[in-house]
Amino acid sequence: MVFSQNTSAIPLGTVIQGSLSEGLEVRLNGDVSVETMRVGKFLVVRGRQTHFFCMLTDVALGTASGRIAVDPPDPNDDFMREILAGSSTYGTIDLTPMLMYLPESEERDFSQNFQNNSQRKKSEKNGNGKNGSGNGLGSFEANTNATVQLLPVKTIPSHFSQVYDASERDFRIVFGWEDDPFRKNFAIGMPIDMDVPVCLDLERFVERSNGVFGKSGTGKSFLTRLLLAGVIRKQVAVNLIFDMHSEYGWEAMTEGKSVNTVKGLRQLFPRSVQIYTLDSASTKRRGVRDAQDLYISYDQIDVEDLTLVSSELNLSEASLENAIILRNEFGKSWISRLLTMTNEEIQDFCEMKMGSKPSIMALQRKLTRLDEIGYIRNASPHNYIAQIQEDLEAGRHVIIEFGSQSNMLAYMLATNIISRRIHSTYVRKAEKFLQTKNPNDKPRQLMIVIEEAHRFLDPHTAKQTIFGVIAREMRKYFVTLLVVDQRPSGIDNEVMSQVGTRITALLNDDKDIDAIFTGVSGGQSLRSVLAKLDSKQQALVLGHAVPMPVVVRTRPYDEEFYAEIGDVNWQDMPDEVLIPKAEAAKADLGF
Repeated sequence: MVFSQNTSAIPLGTVIQGSLSEGLEVRLNGDVSVETMRVGKFLVVRGRQTHFFCMLTDVALGTASGRIAVDPPDPNDDFMREILAGSSTYGTIDLTPMLMYLPESEERDFSQNFQNNSQRKKSEKNGNGKNGSGNGLGSFEANTNATVQLLPVKTIPSHFSQVYDASERDFRIVFGWEDDPFRKNFAIGMPIDMDVPVCLDLERFVERSNGVFGKSGTGKSFLTRLLLAGVIRKQVAVNLIFDMHSEYGWEAMTEGKSVNTVKGLRQLFPRSVQIYTLDSASTKRRGVRDAQDLYISYDQIDVEDLTLVSSELNLSEASLENAIILRNEFGKSWISRLLTMTNEEIQDFCEMKMGSKPSIMALQRKLTRLDEIGYIRNASPHNYIAQIQEDLEAGRHVIIEFGSQSNMLAYMLATNIISRRIHSTYVRKAEKFLQTKNPNDKPRQLMIVIEEAHRFLDPHTAKQTIFGVIAREMRKYFVTLLVVDQRPSGIDNEVMSQVGTRITALLNDDKDIDAIFTGVSGGQSLRSVLAKLDSKQQALVLGHAVPMPVVVRTRPYDEEFYAEIGDVNWQDMPDEVLIPKAEAAKADLGF
């Protein structure tokens, strides 16, 4: 059995010129309307030896004679317009080749895979009644990209090669399908003009730090929630999510005139997601069932944590230098001691330790702002960060909600404190694994999710913060980032160059668009594609987890998605699962 060509048999146009660096120019056939050609559309050029999978990057009109432009026909003269169409007037499109593959081997491998997988599906159907892909975006029965060799584009098709619409079959060859038994694929959406899944390889996704970008109101939170649901379902990593606006845990509001909510990750995966809250009153008001309180004590705050928020606290370099002197003298309790010191005690300390009294007094005055942060305690006998580490080690995904504690000082301080300690633990575990080579010692892959990422990763602080360290380390210690931001231009260029996969909704600022393509070969040809995205439910995906850049209509986050991706409903959960694990500890501690 040979699987028939699924690509449209009718060519759309002909390659007339082009280059490897500038792309291909295609003249459309006379019966093809230029209005059906949309930026971001995918087409296939069939060369004599190779097929080229291409993205449409520009559309133009052409005329065979300048006289037509000077003296155009009457707009009501349909007869003359038909005479001129295709010969004297025509449309052209610019294509950027993204991948190429050999049609002979592709046909043979595709046919064999189709037969093998069809037999497997029949066996499953006869054995247990299951059939179909179950991904809600269309089923397909062939592992099309498991054996077909996709090659980088290092040549171009010959003159007069024919151009065709990309078919479902072509997309399967390039992007695979969600039920691929050999890969952890996850359908993030569909092409703008077809109903066929576009999949991310999630194992490659979590290998490196990644980013979700877009201006305010373009659905970054929905995109992020979609990705996190896929990571949890496919079990490729454990997530630590710093939920600044409390949108990922239990439920979140949708945008629009009507008041609607969507389910958070805790509702979709009740057995494997745990919520911690830095503002229990806010969490209870929103009806979250079993969030665990989280507090940070003064002895868990180090000088490095204050360095990150020095602009928020208006701390000078001299104050930070004297903070180091205080820490060296008093150890972990240096903040508690400083806040209780009198002027005389500060004077005596400065005389003994060569400190600066004005700087220490300024530091004391400015650190009193920490008392305004609701989750800060003078002391805490319970180590909540260690409890979070235990959850992560057990494979539970942790969401930390900030509630009303979502100002930048409170968000940046908690995020940095927790991440530094967890990263330190991962470094020790990774070093042990590298020494023993024992699979049991291998740490679980961890992905840390942060919002307002440019605050942590701007050029001035990226080299000092733990997040800049993680981004540059890539996966050395099994920890990566998922950064969510509306101002990618504020992120350090060195860090952006390390971002493996970039999922970008609409951006208008030229600096932000330039930042997205930092370190991306051929990025200039994609600028027009990004600038012309719709403001909702469209995104450009490029980087490590996809074989080529692609514009998608993002997968709906709705009831159908819940049924496909989630574990169980809360009504099905046993009562003991709903009992907060920390209630007894919380009562003992008097919180």
